[in-house]
Amino acid sequence: MDEQDVIKALAALAQPVRLKVFRALVVTGEAGLTPGTMAEGLGMPANTLSFHLKELVNAGLVTQERASRNLIYRAAYPRMNAVLGYLTENCCQGAACAVPASSTTSCC
Repeated sequence: MDEQDVIKALAALAQPVRLKVFRALVVTGEAGLTPGTMAEGLGMPANTLSFHLKELVNAGLVTQERASRNLIYRAAYPRMNAVLGYLTENCCQGAACAVPASSTTSCC
């Protein structure tokens, strides 16, 4: 992952609503969510949600799939893990990290 991709991903998450939407999708897992379910669960208007989902999709953090008449949005775990990997790649200048050895930088 290059620096520009990381900057784009972090910029997309540097907004409270988009961070909340992304975290909801991460918690949901591979099943994903429809915009209607997300809007209801997050208590926001559908058009506001649509704008923020578009930004997350453009940053590559969220995928969109059509299932019949519905759109399903999912967290893009490979992209999320790539961003985390980039941020921790040269962690602690080669010294032992504060993160326990049993922990990993990837989620899924």
